Amino acid sequence: MALGNLRQNLDFLSTLKGVVTLLRDPSQTESVYDVEDGLRHTKATELAVEFVKSKPEVAELFQERYLAPSVNLDALLQLPEVSLGYAYATYIKDAGFDPNFYRLVKVEDDVSYFLLRMRQTHDIWHIVAGFSTDVFGELGLKAFELAQTHRTMSAVLIAGGLLSTLFKHPEQLDKLLEQIAIGYRLGAKAKPFFAKKWEENWERPLLAWRLELGVEPMKEYVP
Repeated sequence: MALGNLRQNLDFLSTLKGVVTLLRDPSQTESVYDVEDGLRHTKATELAVEFVKSKPEVAELFQERYLAPSVNLDALLQLPEVSLGYAYATYIKDAGFDPNFYRLVKVEDDVSYFLLRMRQTHDIWHIVAGFSTDVFGELGLKAFELAQTHRTMSAVLIAGGLLSTLFKHPEQLDKLLEQIAIGYRLGAKAKPFFAKKWEENWERPLLAWRLELGVEPMKEYVP
């Protein structure tokens, strides 16, 4: 019991540290992983994994433990401009991102696999769902993730984003709420992103992916 309480306390501190850091400075993206690592052992995360696995095509990926190899951006840039691979490589290079920037997780169970695969495909979800990389776009994507996976970190970051906006930039609340509404609506309507082996079909047109998954990026919320 004592060890269990200690882990709960450490997890809570990790989550709190990450949230406070992000509230102060949203550009400190490494703190996102502090939030998620602190939520890793919660019942809510276990339920999120159960929710995701309830879809047969996703359960297959969990059973396989599918993870993609490192990405060769130069090779992807040789693909047709309409392809997902070209869009991904251009997105990463233009933003100055490292495709392997995410904090690694040792895959030991379904929860750790879920966390690692979500981190590995984060930017692909951005591109296919059509969300920008600014704060509003990130929180819009978090709402999309919440609808699709019930990911605990997504809920915490949305709550933190709302608090930060209320205190620091209340004039931007409508814009943020619209992005959250768009993200949740798109995520609820789309087929499960987690089921896809994107990296085995880089050459496929981005539009074809969106048509298959039922995603039509929105600039304004339409009830």
